[in-house]
Amino acid sequence: MTVVESILSAVNALWRTSTLVEFAVIAVAVGLAWVVVRLLRPAGASDGVLFGRRIFDGVLFPLAALALVVLARWWMLRHQWPAAILGVTVPLLTSLAVIRVTVQVLHNAFPTSRLVAMLERTVSWGVWLLTALWVLGWMQPLLAEADAISWRIGGESVTLRGLLEGTVTAVGVLIGSLWLSAAIEARLMAAQGVHLSVRKIASNATRAALLFVGLLVALSAAGIPLGALSVLGGALGVGIGFGLQKLAANYVSGFVILAERSLRIGDLVAVDNFEGRITDITTRCTVIRSPTGREAIVPNEMLITQRVDNLTYADSKLVQTTRVQVGYETDLDALFPKILDTVRSVPRVLSDPEPTVRLSAFADSGLELTIAFWIGDPANGLLNVVGDANLAILRLFNAEGIEIPYPQRVMRTLVDAAPAATPAAAQPRNGGDPAPMPPN
Repeated sequence: MTVVESILSAVNALWRTSTLVEFAVIAVAVGLAWVVVRLLRPAGASDGVLFGRRIFDGVLFPLAALALVVLARWWMLRHQWPAAILGVTVPLLTSLAVIRVTVQVLHNAFPTSRLVAMLERTVSWGVWLLTALWVLGWMQPLLAEADAISWRIGGESVTLRGLLEGTVTAVGVLIGSLWLSAAIEARLMAAQGVHLSVRKIASNATRAALLFVGLLVALSAAGIPLGALSVLGGALGVGIGFGLQKLAANYVSGFVILAERSLRIGDLVAVDNFEGRITDITTRCTVIRSPTGREAIVPNEMLITQRVDNLTYADSKLVQTTRVQVGYETDLDALFPKILDTVRSVPRVLSDPEPTVRLSAFADSGLELTIAFWIGDPANGLLNVVGDANLAILRLFNAEGIEIPYPQRVMRTLVDAAPAATPAAAQPRNGGDPAPMPPN
């Protein structure tokens, strides 16, 4: 049979009634899966492993379509209907579900990593390649050849097939561990009765424990004896002791910070000449965001070994000050109560502790007043509340006719003295001519 005849035969097979029925069943299954996912999707959901950003890029859509196709194929085979197309559709939908799970879990676990896109493409191409080998019937011969290739690790025989199957299992176990840890972390972070730092350390510890257990299970599935890892563990310990001690110190310091709660998410701190609010504490570093929008990524070891000023450690109350000058003729006894009432009326200014105003200095141009007040929410900004207080004081001065003095300078002009008397030698003698000047 020529190539043209093969193509024509395949085209004619596609137009058979049984084939068209199978395509119709697939279309109905996909449509019903889309409707089911749309009905089950919560209102306002924008992302997630199950639903995704769109209906068809989540995990639930291919799983629903796969379940409907499998059910239709079982019914058709039971009633002696041909289901060859449905038989091919099942591994395709399975591969799509696996890809969706892997992509969504990696995207949610590492949202800012640049390697996620490369891993997504690698997993996608790998899954589609395995699916093609399975559909074409080449999988079993290749696995038989891989089973014949073996070598010894730690006194145990390991085959290439075992390593390949173990790798696939390891990827699946790690993806499952990340998915489970992400679900647990979401539940922990949503709990409102526990402090955010405690929830953070619980989620980090849970993720680390699940990944460690998943790694052990994956190695066992790959056929690698765990006893053979003792040498590797010793070498890893030496590497941590020398080359990776900084990284290990940062990880240990991260858990210490979260455990003792000396630094918490939301605290206003100053470290290494950088002041800002802690927005995140990871196992390796702490993110500090300044009021200007700059973010500093500080290694956790620095927060343990160096001095850190925590402005909101005991409580969230923080004092702010502003200075202003008034003229020397101003009645301060009458002005001070008005300033205090004005500052109390500013939003976010606390009434306990009370605002204060003091005569802080006798300046060149006027009397310098220092006004201090407390706020209880420094996370909402410092400069804005100081600006509101300054604006309120300026309005008070304008209403009371109090002038903020300009810099004043006193200038003295020195006038030259009267001309000196004519020297006696230059005066005429006896009314005659002046005496001659001596020669030089």
